[in-house]
Amino acid sequence: MSAGTTTGGDRSRRGRLAERYRRRAPGEPRAVGYLYILPALIVYAVVLLFPFGQSVWLSFLHWDGLTRASYAGFSNYTQLFTDPDLRGAFWHAIVLLIFYSVIPVCIGLLLAAAMSRIRVRGMTFFRAVLFLPQVVAMVVSGVAWRAILAPDGLLNSVLRGIGLGSLARTWLGSYTFALPSVGTIGAWVGMGLCMVLFLAGAQRIPKELYEAARIDGAGAIREFFAVTLPGLRLEISVALTLTMISGLKNFDVVYVTTSGGPGTATTVPAYELYQRAFQTNQVGSAGAIGVALTVLIFLVTLLIGRLVEGKGEGKRA
Repeated sequence: MSAGTTTGGDRSRRGRLAERYRRRAPGEPRAVGYLYILPALIVYAVVLLFPFGQSVWLSFLHWDGLTRASYAGFSNYTQLFTDPDLRGAFWHAIVLLIFYSVIPVCIGLLLAAAMSRIRVRGMTFFRAVLFLPQVVAMVVSGVAWRAILAPDGLLNSVLRGIGLGSLARTWLGSYTFALPSVGTIGAWVGMGLCMVLFLAGAQRIPKELYEAARIDGAGAIREFFAVTLPGLRLEISVALTLTMISGLKNFDVVYVTTSGGPGTATTVPAYELYQRAFQTNQVGSAGAIGVALTVLIFLVTLLIGRLVEGKGEGKRA
């Protein structure tokens, strides 16, 4: 009787253990998993989190980088709204998002839709040429475009050669055309990335959807909006995120082409940060610009993710 009771108790205990194991989430114990990623977390903290925390601390100080610092409170952050140069820099960054993000995404969608429907020889070479700006450093692209947009550069020479000399401009030296010219460089660089992303996404869209759309009498335009565009929702999210981050943190193209000029017509937050930190010795103000730019990029990324996630849930519903 005692042995039977003991055996029954062991079975009951084993049953409870087995039930607890079945209820446990996959991958438990999770503490072991954290040990695997601990080296990467340490590197991430040292390389990124610690410098960012130091920038946050410096943003609350008045400091020229050499002498003793004094506490500034939130004055460096209020300066972001009261200083016309800083307001203009953030406004220029928002304008550049049209060139760095909206235009490349739209052109990439059109190119991907056309390439997925048309089969011609040399298409691989054409894709490689469009993607080439992605493998070239932005500084190199900026220097090349500075030569193209120079007063005696290729663009003006072509305009004069075809009888449109009246359209020739000092593109990078004009208060009106300098910012769009810088934005054109960003659009040229980002277009190939968007196209490759969308082409890869178009290949996973089931062909049956296109066939069903054609049976329903859909033309090329309706097929694009009814099948291709919804099928590329995730790729569009990735493209918007990458291109918007690139546009907001833009520095190198502005530095090598216009240096923020003429005047302050092409200044952007990252360039203002550089100027204040290393040229005018306003380290606290530069820290505030860096923190504000980081928060802005985070909010933009979060907003894009929320919008895409919301559309995905609505579609599944």
